Amino acid sequence: MQTHFVEHDGRAAIMLRDPLQLTGDALLIPHELGPLLALCDGTRDVSALRAALIVHAGINLPANVLEQILDKLDENYLLENERSAAAKTEAIVRYRAAPSRALVSAGSSYPEDPDEARALLDGFIDALGEGVVALGGDVRGVVCPHIDYQRGGAIYARTWQAVAEAARNAECVILLGTDHMGSEGQITPTRQNYATPWGVFPTDQAVVDALAQAIGEEAAFAEELHHIGEHSIELALVWLHHIRGGKPCKLVPILCGSFDTFTQGLLDPAGNATFAAVLDVLRKAASAPNTLVVAAADLAHVGPAFGDMLPYDYVAQLRLERADESLLERMEQGDAEGFFAAIRAVENKYKVCGLPPIYLAMRLLGAHSGRRLAYQQCPADERDASWVSICGMALV
Repeated sequence: MQTHFVEHDGRAAIMLRDPLQLTGDALLIPHELGPLLALCDGTRDVSALRAALIVHAGINLPANVLEQILDKLDENYLLENERSAAAKTEAIVRYRAAPSRALVSAGSSYPEDPDEARALLDGFIDALGEGVVALGGDVRGVVCPHIDYQRGGAIYARTWQAVAEAARNAECVILLGTDHMGSEGQITPTRQNYATPWGVFPTDQAVVDALAQAIGEEAAFAEELHHIGEHSIELALVWLHHIRGGKPCKLVPILCGSFDTFTQGLLDPAGNATFAAVLDVLRKAASAPNTLVVAAADLAHVGPAFGDMLPYDYVAQLRLERADESLLERMEQGDAEGFFAAIRAVENKYKVCGLPPIYLAMRLLGAHSGRRLAYQQCPADERDASWVSICGMALV
């Protein structure tokens, strides 16, 4: 489940949401009941949960109140049981049967109406003025944000304007997005087509079939359901489609799961057999003329909104900028292993959610260098105590 710390009626609360969007509802529970979520691991009935809550958190919750909370969790598909499993099965059947993946960020990050969406993105571009240096067609890859356009619109605009020639010339785009729900080391392609307000990008079925063969059919699509609600690929693709003047091309959409095991120093992604197999397939695909590799990736997520105890004040933001600078320098050097090592050295304390797609894109391109296009820290709560950093980078 997705959890966010919020304030409701002046009290701290936890907002819970089904990340697969099997229901559009969110559930609020008091902040002090947070330990209950950790105890709901499937090993305890109501009586055992009450006892564990008393022992571990000193909270004596009446049985009827606990049952009401559990019923609400179940109602919102936030418990792993037969009911949620059936809902997931139905959802993946609907997803695969549709002509294309449904837009999930339309109406929130951008308008679904094509004319209104075009006007919004043009507005971000117009606001840049004459300060954007257009790069030539030798751009092979792009790192762009996947944050909402309200906060990141200027960075998207500067990035995509700079790489417009390569974007317009592309005949196939390999788009690696962060899977915010993805299991450790998981690579998840899909055979479904991806839509934007201006039409549909056809998925390159031959490349996806080759990925499925390399990974194994079951493993490749074990978390395909994540494509339904994950915004990372969609928000990059909308900008790509706009820069291309509404003209689609072949697409290879891939979600990249967590690197937690790697950043904790237990394993090295350079030796991961799944990554090696995936990169072998993608390198063959990328050897075709006019193939563009895109990493839809944000950088740091810091502050109380992301589980940190202390707010990020001005001094902390300066420290974050220095840490990000180190990563950007390695991206400019085309140093994938150095980029990963810098994050692992601090056990990913800044929670760089774009680590998997950026690292894999850099390894996919092999020898290359980066051209820094933009950088920004975006507020992530109403108190400006939490921040998300984003960047734009051309890989040549």
